[in-house]
Amino acid sequence: MHNIKKLKIWNDSIDLCVDVYQALANMPNDEKYGLSSQIKRSAVSIPSNIAEGAGRDTNPQFSHFLNIAYGSSYELQTQLIISERLNFISSEVNESLLKKLNEVQKMVYVFKDNINK
Repeated sequence: MHNIKKLKIWNDSIDLCVDVYQALANMPNDEKYGLSSQIKRSAVSIPSNIAEGAGRDTNPQFSHFLNIAYGSSYELQTQLIISERLNFISSEVNESLLKKLNEVQKMVYVFKDNINK
């Protein structure tokens, strides 16, 4: 078991999630239960699955949940790009989010690779 509060990967994914929620604050109300909801679920899924994996007994179990977090990060990436193309979020805000997301994706990939060795 890992202490998630000490995991940079978990802390950075929490920060990303908060940034995503803040970026969506001005999204149109008619998207509240559409794309906005889907984006929030994807964003929350990343640190949630890291946390669930960290609480498991074995590295293969942890790796499984890191895979889920990694998949959610690509869902989030896709949804953010769609939101920008629909002009729901600005390119400046999206660029910042995608940069942070890319860093989280790299960390998840490397972390998963390291615990599988």
